[in-house]
This record gives sequence, structure tokens and C-alpha cells, in this order.
Amino acid sequence: MKIKEVNFSLSYVFILVLILSSFSIGQAKILFAYDEHSGQAIEPVMTAPQSEGARIVSKFEYEPIEFTPSKPERLVLDNGMVLYLLEDHELPLFKISANFRTGAVYEPEEKAGLANLVGSVMRRGGTKSRTPEQMNEELEFIAASVETGIGRESGSASLSTMKKDIDKGLEVFADVLMNPAFPEEMIRKEKDEILEGIRRENDTPRTIIFREFRKIMYKADHPYSRKTIGYKDTIENITRDDMIAFHKKYFCPNNVIMGISGDFDTQEILGKLKAVFADWKKAEINFPEVPAVEKTFKRSINYIYKDVNQASVVFGHIGIHRLNKDYFPIKIMNFILGGGSFTSRIPSKVRSDEGLAYSAYSGFHTPRDLGFFFASCQTKSESTVKAINFALDEVRKIREEYVDDDELELAKDTYINQFIFKFTSSASIVGQMVGIEYEGLPLDYLDTYVDNIKAVTKEDIARVAKEYLHPDDIKLLVIGDMEQFDKPLTEFGEVNTIELENEQE
Repeated sequence: MKIKEVNFSLSYVFILVLILSSFSIGQAKILFAYDEHSGQAIEPVMTAPQSEGARIVSKFEYEPIEFTPSKPERLVLDNGMVLYLLEDHELPLFKISANFRTGAVYEPEEKAGLANLVGSVMRRGGTKSRTPEQMNEELEFIAASVETGIGRESGSASLSTMKKDIDKGLEVFADVLMNPAFPEEMIRKEKDEILEGIRRENDTPRTIIFREFRKIMYKADHPYSRKTIGYKDTIENITRDDMIAFHKKYFCPNNVIMGISGDFDTQEILGKLKAVFADWKKAEINFPEVPAVEKTFKRSINYIYKDVNQASVVFGHIGIHRLNKDYFPIKIMNFILGGGSFTSRIPSKVRSDEGLAYSAYSGFHTPRDLGFFFASCQTKSESTVKAINFALDEVRKIREEYVDDDELELAKDTYINQFIFKFTSSASIVGQMVGIEYEGLPLDYLDTYVDNIKAVTKEDIARVAKEYLHPDDIKLLVIGDMEQFDKPLTEFGEVNTIELENEQE
């Protein structure tokens, strides 16, 4: 595949300084929108916003070069464990990243927060043969790290160590995965930390908006509507036996994909893996049925009072899942609309041209089932309705008119030129493959990525904008003081006022 090249020379250093000098701290703050309660980024949201320096650089022309990323070797062990291995002898490092099919979507509603708690205490609570203090000392002595976590739709584990300490690192890593102790005192400590976080949730709009937006977007009985950290009452419902059972059910070798990279010999490391995981046996997993998301579009206007001098806004509707056939045209369309840079239409209009917003962007959240399209901004209270209307106008416009050639080329060039940064290290390469297989994407996804981006046309953009954007059927949520707004929210329809649950007591 061909990627445009910028030679690392003095001129490049000058260009880099130009970009950084015009990229303010204020801009950096809005690069990442994420779900506060799943710990997972909402993708795609925004790539790095284009400053004036970046816009200048984007006009430079370079000869394309051939770029062929390294390909990991895929193997499946007798116990069902899927491995992606990539040797890299540049530095004496060794890393493992692993994904388990698990998550908060599989926990009972009355025990919301169970998966998150298991993922945390697995590491923090030590193992049956190692206290937390002993494990920490062992890892600190060899400057290694072992981490675990469980989000909404996946669990993760990682190991990072030096080549000379692979044996010890693997020993601890395997022990954490197979034999977590879940001591009562650590469970209580973790619960208390979570409950303290819950008590502070309503302090700022930033921690409220996507939590409440999920509840508006999905039915109350759907796990997508719930917080992955749980709630005050559900946290207290969770027992040690619940955690042991959840771990036993989902943490088995035939339910994991591991990416292994670094300074090792493949045959040698296979022997070590088989040895440390020798007692880890296959298990039959009956995954609970997750109800399908209803694809319905019904306008609703929602308001939460907060005594602040600015408004936090999000609107959107049901969107797509990660395997949607139109993923690439939608990706390019969203870049142009509001997911790409300050030159994208929504931030350009709302933030740059009108000066109404501190941040403005759009995105598609793409989980296993139907996610959602959203656009969001923060604005002065006195310009709330005006900012919403400008953003909605841009959504309507991209449905009704072909995008400009320059916009299309900028979006495609940006994704193509960013593609190389998916391969900055052997760890990132195997991590990509672990994620691709976990999501059920074609294993040649990276081989065809650039061609899929290049193939997107203006006609594709127009088609997917009409099919997947529904500006007249949005669900709108505004947090702020309505008395300070420029116009009443009733301009958009009947307003539903949401009273925040008080979990601070």
C-alpha cells in the first residue's frame, strides 16, 4: 500500500514546531470524548484537530511510498487459546495484550458493576498463592506490569516486562488470569472507591451527559443503558461468590485472544506459554442472551438543570454496529461532518465561524449491536439554542448536498496518512490483530483498509448521510440553566425535565 511520506529532516522539524505552536491547550482538551462509565472511548469521535499550521502542512505534496506492515503469526493452542505472535529484536522487551469475550452486558441488572469489579480486583486482590503486596513486590523488582480490566463488551489483560524476566512475568501473568483470590478486604476497598466516585458523579456536566444520554437512547432494561461501574444499591448486592463465578465462567483459554510481541523466539515462547497455562482447561461457555437494540427513531427533547453558566449539549439517534457494510463511507462522512478536525463542518461553523462553542464534534459509537450517532458541544448559556440549530443545519446540509472534492480528499488523505501510525511498534501491530479478530472483522482488514478508504465517493457520502442521519428524529439532551438560554428548548418540541438521582448520601 502507498502512504505519503514526510522525510525526517530539519524542514520537518520546522513543520512540527509550526503545528505544535498553533495547537493550543484549549484545543487539546476536546480531542477525546469517552463514556465516563465504561472507560471506553467513543469511536470515531475526533482525530487531532487541524490547527492553522496543520492546514498549511496538509497542502504539501509528497511522493507516495510503498508501506508493508509486518504480519504476526496466528496460532491456536490445543486448549483453544488464539495467539498472534510477532518477534521484534530491536529492544529487549516483551509484551502481551489479551482480549476476553466478557463484559458488563453479561451481568445481571441487579448486580450492575459486577464485571467492572471483577476486572479490577483480579489484579489488585492478588492470587491464591500471592498476596497483593507480594505480587506488587515481585513485579516492581523486575520493573514489570500486569493489568486487568473489564468494560462493557470485553475484558482485557496485559503484561509488560524485560526479555530477561519473561519467565517471572509469565508466571505472575498466568497466576492472575487463572487464580485470582478475590479477598473480601480488597473487594470492600474497591467497592468503597467506586461508591465514592458515584457520590461525585453529578458534580460536573461532563460526568453526567453521556451517562444520561445512554438512558435516553436505550430502553431501561438494556445493558447498553446502564453504567458499567454500577449503582449504589447494585454494588452492595455483589458478593465474593458472584465474582468468583463470573471469573470462572469467562476466563478460560478458549475465550481469549492474545497478542504477543517483543524480543523472543517463537518456538521457545510457545513452550513457555504451554507450560504456564498447562492447568488452564477449556470450558463450555453459555453466554447470556443480550436483547437486541430496537432500531426506532422518535424525537425527544430532554433537559437537566445545573447551576452553571454554560450549556452542555448532545443530540443523536440510534446508529450502526461495528460490522456495518457502510462503515467506511460513514467514517469519511462523519470526518467531514464533525469527527475530523476544526475544519470539519460542525466545529468550523459552531466553534470557529460563530464562536459559540468551547468544543463541538460528532461521532458514531459502534459497539457489537446498534450504537448511536451523536453530535455534542459546550456553549455559553446565552447561545444554547443557536448552537444546536447550527449543528442540526450541518447535519441536514450533508444529507441534501454533495460534499466538496477538497473535503472528501482531505478526509481520505487524513485516514490514509494516519494509517501508518497503527504500526508504530510490534505491540501495536499485534494489538490491532487481536482487536480485529475479537470484533469479528475480516482478518485481512488491515490489508484492505487503505483501498476501502480510497474507494469512498461523493455519491457514497450522500447515500449514507441520507440513510444513517435523521436530524428530524433526534434525541436531544441539554444540561444547564434554561432561564439563561437564548430561547426556550420548546422550540424543538415538548421538553422532558430529568431529575438526577441522588446517590450522594
